[in-house]
Amino acid sequence: MTEQAKNFTAAHIGPLEGLLNHDFRGLKGKYFIGGELGLTGCEASLNRLPAGKAMPFVHAHKKNEELYIVLRGSGTFFVDGDEFPIREGSLVRVAPQGERSWKAGDEDLYFICIQAKENSLSQATLEDGFRIPTTKASWMAE
Repeated sequence: MTEQAKNFTAAHIGPLEGLLNHDFRGLKGKYFIGGELGLTGCEASLNRLPAGKAMPFVHAHKKNEELYIVLRGSGTFFVDGDEFPIREGSLVRVAPQGERSWKAGDEDLYFICIQAKENSLSQATLEDGFRIPTTKASWMAE
């Protein structure tokens, strides 16, 4: 289900357990959301890797760095020959040239991966965001 208006696109794909129903080029459990949401500054995917399974190859990127956000589960991450444990709450940034792969531990590994062009952020949230005092959401007190 997708809802759209001038300044937003919202979608609901269902429970994360259903991610294994998605297939990207033979990789079950990977769901890219950029096209569905019309993202213009990054790509993102929702991922579920079954317990004991691993990404079947090592890969790198030409221009995009990646941020991995582990939501649930645990496993092992590989970058440039280094292996380290990951678990719920782990955050991993990998430069484009970083050669990466990952493996789920004893339980399914759920994570978000966000890709953006390296060095493309021209201003952080504090410099870019601003309050709109005249607009109120339904839950905001007058």
